[in-house]
Amino acid sequence: MQLGAGLVVSEMLSSNPAVWKSAKSQQRMNHEGESGIRAVQIAGADPALMAQAAQINVQNGAQIIDINMGCPAKKVNKKLAGSALLQFPQLVEEIIKAVVQAVDIPVTLKIRTGWDTNNRNGVEIAQIAQRNGIQSLAVHGRTRACMYKGLAEYQTIKAIKQSVDIPVVANGDITSAQKAKEVLEYTGADAIMIGRGAQGRPWIFREIDHYLQTGKELPAPEKDEVRSILLEHINNVHQFYGAHLGPRIARKHVGWYLADQDDGRQFRQAFNGLEEASAQIDVLNEYFEKLAS
Repeated sequence: MQLGAGLVVSEMLSSNPAVWKSAKSQQRMNHEGESGIRAVQIAGADPALMAQAAQINVQNGAQIIDINMGCPAKKVNKKLAGSALLQFPQLVEEIIKAVVQAVDIPVTLKIRTGWDTNNRNGVEIAQIAQRNGIQSLAVHGRTRACMYKGLAEYQTIKAIKQSVDIPVVANGDITSAQKAKEVLEYTGADAIMIGRGAQGRPWIFREIDHYLQTGKELPAPEKDEVRSILLEHINNVHQFYGAHLGPRIARKHVGWYLADQDDGRQFRQAFNGLEEASAQIDVLNEYFEKLAS
């Protein structure tokens, strides 16, 4: 949020109570110390369990409940959750009704444009969402079958925006301020959502905001600022996930941050062999000191 994002949504949380006591779920359900609006995303295929999950997360501090009907992962879809639900509009409606009626806070929805390229039913799903109380709709410009392959298409997002009155958020392949402006203008969307485009580049949000406000590009962050942001991020990962899991999760984030700076991958290969949090921080400091010299 300090780098310009208007709203951040939590990691997806299963609506299955059987997994809530796992370490992973407990971490995702913990919102202590979080700043800004706490939006919590839930996933599942059973309306009653989704309603219960929404209520539990409100008790834990959620201020917005976001329903995930966009995830294309096989392990999610085989349980008919995520984007698999787009095949069943009646079940979509039952889930939305159950969740909206279960809580007194805003409920939002994330979808894809459809199940496959022959079944882009995003407009139908959007209209179901609107008439059952969804407050805002985010749309990724691919079908479930497309996964993350090819290019996102925005024609369906444009059609969805024209078919409903609730806010529509465009998502997919937005990796620059210029692309953000193009997508907003083409789709008529009220906002944009960024996922992969922010990996290793969390300052993309302020770049987009500045460009939309002024029409001018912000200069790329200096190496000292990149170092400061990266070290704060990795320290937070270590603190949140602990001594064992923290260093392992830190590896992918460091890889994203340094992808453009470390063409030979030598540093990342060495970094990925480190098991101690303190060693990771020391090596990162050494890396940036070498860059500066």
